[in-house]
Amino acid sequence: MGVDYRRSVRIDLNADLGEGFGAWSARDESVGHDTALLGVVTSASIACGFHAGDPTTMRRSCEHAANNGVAIGAHVGYADLAGFGRRFLDVAPADLEADVLYQVAALDGFARAAGSRVSYVKPHGALYHAVATHPGQAAALVAALTAYGSGVVLLHQPDALALRLATEAGLATATEAFADRGYRPDGTLVPRGEPGAVLHNPAEIAARVVALATTGTVRAVDGAAVPVAADSVCVHGDTAGAVAIARAVREALVTAGVTLAPFAPSAG
Repeated sequence: MGVDYRRSVRIDLNADLGEGFGAWSARDESVGHDTALLGVVTSASIACGFHAGDPTTMRRSCEHAANNGVAIGAHVGYADLAGFGRRFLDVAPADLEADVLYQVAALDGFARAAGSRVSYVKPHGALYHAVATHPGQAAALVAALTAYGSGVVLLHQPDALALRLATEAGLATATEAFADRGYRPDGTLVPRGEPGAVLHNPAEIAARVVALATTGTVRAVDGAAVPVAADSVCVHGDTAGAVAIARAVREALVTAGVTLAPFAPSAG
């Protein structure tokens, strides 16, 4: 049976980090950006070199996270640097299992060298959406985590197929909501490219995260209050103004009396 990480008056704040790679011009800018976010969040989902990131960036990100006492998660994705992992790839289950295992193991090596470890796994982009409903890919993800062991937690949105399969496999799971993404009335995310898909106003985002943490609901694009069970709230690192958004969210949660803490242990 999976471990129950649900919170009462505490919540985790995570961000997707380490997404510079090679000689990409944004790499130097992303260093300062990631450093600032690591001073705000409690968990860092670090790219593992497939959709973004490279060995040097992975190692540096793990060191910075460990130095800040931030839990480290493997942000695994499709091998799709050109598409930033946001294009569905019909990868054979055996190949996807190997890809995920490779990414988790690589990042965990850097995390352990920094005195920490990978404590959770969060799929990225198109893979995140695929394993929510795709039987073959969800099973491949869970098989990779089962093979790796080490007690890693699978982080995903509530009701995802991958979470159900992980629980059935005896893996620990945790649920996630998104601070800066719009929700439909049925609790699913508004697809990127559609109106209301991404939010940018820090005050508005902070208010909705406080409501999520204290009432368990998120305001949908039609104004309805949608129930969302979340152990962790994500601020996307590539959203414009991500640092300001994360700071506003953290300040609002603390003001509301909500304790910020990782849902998974940062070392062991």
